[in-house]
Amino acid sequence: MKRREFLQASAGMATALTTPSLFAMAPQRKTGQKSVAGLQVAPIENIRVAFIGVGARGSGHVSHWCKLEGVEIVAICDNHAPSLAASVKNVVDRYKRPAPKAYGRDKEDWKRMLAENKLDAVVISTPWADHTPMSMAAMKSGAHAFVEVPAATTVEDCWKLVNTSEQTQRYCMMLENVCYGREELMVLNMVRMAAFGDLLHGEAAYIHDLRGQMHEVGHGTGSWRTLEYAKRNGNLYPTHGLGPIAQYMGINRGDQFDYMVSMGSPSMMRNNYAKTLPAENPHSKLKYICADMNTSLIKTKLGRTIMVQWDEQMPRPYSRHNYIQGTKGAFAGFPDRYASETDAKSADDWMEGKDLKAAYEKYEHPLWKRIGEEAKRNGGHGGMDFLMWWRTVYCLRNGVTLDQDVYDAASWSVIGPLSEASVAKRAATLDIPDFTRGGWKDRSLLVIEPGK
Repeated sequence: MKRREFLQASAGMATALTTPSLFAMAPQRKTGQKSVAGLQVAPIENIRVAFIGVGARGSGHVSHWCKLEGVEIVAICDNHAPSLAASVKNVVDRYKRPAPKAYGRDKEDWKRMLAENKLDAVVISTPWADHTPMSMAAMKSGAHAFVEVPAATTVEDCWKLVNTSEQTQRYCMMLENVCYGREELMVLNMVRMAAFGDLLHGEAAYIHDLRGQMHEVGHGTGSWRTLEYAKRNGNLYPTHGLGPIAQYMGINRGDQFDYMVSMGSPSMMRNNYAKTLPAENPHSKLKYICADMNTSLIKTKLGRTIMVQWDEQMPRPYSRHNYIQGTKGAFAGFPDRYASETDAKSADDWMEGKDLKAAYEKYEHPLWKRIGEEAKRNGGHGGMDFLMWWRTVYCLRNGVTLDQDVYDAASWSVIGPLSEASVAKRAATLDIPDFTRGGWKDRSLLVIEPGK
């Protein structure tokens, strides 16, 4: 390479590595825009809710809302006619509620739904690319946005969500249901009760073999999600494992993600699986570039470390890992294990199985004590889905600040696109944006109290 070409290439690389969209440079708030940390809105006695997307995930959300008091199912939108008809029928026939308005003319009919109805809440369960524009439109229409994970797939879209929430003073809550699992709530309670001492390290994962979704063509999660593995290489789905760890550590509330690195293994499993698909399946002809296992490491402002892993294609048991380590002990999930210098003579051996009964009796989260049995009866990943919605509706009806806000949605989701950038730059270290613009330093730790 000639010297001039080398200098030009170096300048281009330097520009890419300092692009504000990939690093922690926080744009200033515009006039009239203010923080939504601790946002409280007036109590909504009767919550008027609409749903965009009622496929495999969204249909479950509709059912859970139908079981809650103080809510009105106003409208449902889905451009897949059978899914739309099934959800409307479910509301009327099974739950004996008034028929919601149905919107499904085309892929843009959700805009007409927002324009024609005065809504308090909009639940968004659509392909990932639609999450940000739909959430922004919902907030601008005056409704609170509740969006499936991840809330955004680019750094720029994360900022768009933050800015829109701050401009409209509407909630934008990512539906990280795992934060409401019995195990995760108990560990959060253990952390707040100092069972682990000072926190040092956490590990999170989403390990779930989803190769079977490659058979879904034309409709279904696999019809669009499979395409992501052919165009992106990174941790595409970080929030299920990371969300609870972030809550344990007080991310955005006393601590903050600082920087990260990411790398991936070879990409073999989906390419091999594609060879077994019928020739007429378009997924059989794609070249899959996403690593079979991605491992990302995060450093926080207080010096803690977090490992986040992602694998949706290898033959292995499902796991979210959920490991937290402190100066007095540790907890690990899948299977549940607890090592402690507080509740045992030493932390040299794991307490597991029946030996964990005493720990659950001592540390069971108050919210699970109150609603846990009802949550299990109503289902949704062991009850976490129902509990998430029960808690959310309670907060909206009583003017209580939600447990998750737009800063959480952005901070947890941004690990996805940043992991892609780091992988592409040979595990380069990347700063993680501070979506709170420094507000994390003055916020109190999250404490979820039943009935409050």
